[in-house]
Amino acid sequence: MPEGNADPLDAAVRSLARLIGSTPGPVRRARLQHGDLVVEVEWPDGAPAVAAIPAIPPVDADAGLHYVCAPMVATLYLAPSPGADPFVRAGDQVVPGQQVAILEAMKMMIPVEADRAGEVVKVLVSNATPVEYGERLFAIAVSEG
Repeated sequence: MPEGNADPLDAAVRSLARLIGSTPGPVRRARLQHGDLVVEVEWPDGAPAVAAIPAIPPVDADAGLHYVCAPMVATLYLAPSPGADPFVRAGDQVVPGQQVAILEAMKMMIPVEADRAGEVVKVLVSNATPVEYGERLFAIAVSEG
């Protein structure tokens, strides 16, 4: 289902990413169809599977910070295109669902979104960096209320 004025294919990719993230275990096969275009990805037995996005990324109790973590192994980009301003910087306020970065895996672009409201305290990963599943990307001081 399209989100706002988003391109229907972009909305479908986002929906697939959310679906993969809500699964309780590793995903071995994914299929996306938009009109006549069908994209299927299947990992053979023994190959690394796409791990599920954690339902609630870890909170660092010592520092009182919440971390936005990588939902999969991919390359992280902090801006929508080379030379563009980053999605967020340290000091920016974010709201749940706000895009803070983008991941590229197998030529697919998957948005990374804040899941809590607050202030971005620190960007923990450099632009165009390979990241691992569960790796901390952004530290957020969560807003009260």
